[in-house]
Amino acid sequence: MRKTHLAALATGAMLIAAPALAQSQTTPSEPAAPAASASAKASVTDEEVNHFATAAIAVEKTRADTSMADAEKGKAMVATIQANGLTPARFNEIAQASQADPALQARVQGALTAQQKPAQ
Repeated sequence: MRKTHLAALATGAMLIAAPALAQSQTTPSEPAAPAASASAKASVTDEEVNHFATAAIAVEKTRADTSMADAEKGKAMVATIQANGLTPARFNEIAQASQADPALQARVQGALTAQQKPAQ
């Protein structure tokens, strides 16, 4: 049961982080491209899923850190995502695609669960 709760928490983190990261990476004159997420869901590699899961877990920890100011959190989340081999834009694409694609969402959940096992 704990594994399921942690996976749901990490999934929540990616959904929370995605809008914040999108704001930090685009200007108001740059609308999000819905076609990009449609193509992203079909071409997310297993390596990207693993990087995404690692980054999502770390982003959630940063988001929950009450000792950091919100501005610091945004910068830290971007740095965390980049340190895990993804650009913030790609992280957002994967997050959006996983919301629309149950198969991708299952792959992300599996990666989140697998990465949380050693921490227990």
